[in-house]
Amino acid sequence: FSIIFLFLLSPLLILFIFFIYLEDGFPIFFSEESSGWDGRRFNLFKLRVYKKNSLNKKPLNDEKEFLRTGKIIKKLRIDEFPQFFNVLKGDMSIVGPRALIIKDDLTYGKVFKMFLKRNKAAPGITGWAQVSGFRGSNPTSASMKKRMEHDIWYMNNWSIWLDLYIILKTFYIIFTKPIK
Repeated sequence: FSIIFLFLLSPLLILFIFFIYLEDGFPIFFSEESSGWDGRRFNLFKLRVYKKNSLNKKPLNDEKEFLRTGKIIKKLRIDEFPQFFNVLKGDMSIVGPRALIIKDDLTYGKVFKMFLKRNKAAPGITGWAQVSGFRGSNPTSASMKKRMEHDIWYMNNWSIWLDLYIILKTFYIIFTKPIK
């Protein structure tokens, strides 16, 4: 599936790589150290949507920090396309509990007893929690608890049919739900 998605998405990916380069030069990609299966660390790839001089600032949520191209990339939800390379490398799966940066994994692992159980599966580009409405980059403790519960439910009820349903529901959400 990953090769098929990369093949289908490659014209769009190449186009936005070109636009990022024209607007702000290298690097084109952004990576964050994330937790994978059994807590193994890996670099999660994304298209860079922020100006390179703002990459070291925290938090990155100021509208002025976005590239003009980055705003379009976020609106079209294509910043995560490079994660299909993570799938090819074996760091991720297409469907699974959503990968979190190491800091968030450690923080919520201390707050919720079952949280790190999510690391007993390959992290996914999409997952049951995300298609059930529990997504976003600024989570609350309550929303992270819901994500954890949905991820654990997914792991306990995994089937190829559930994965296909999640993939189809992901496409439905991408094409019908506006980004907030």
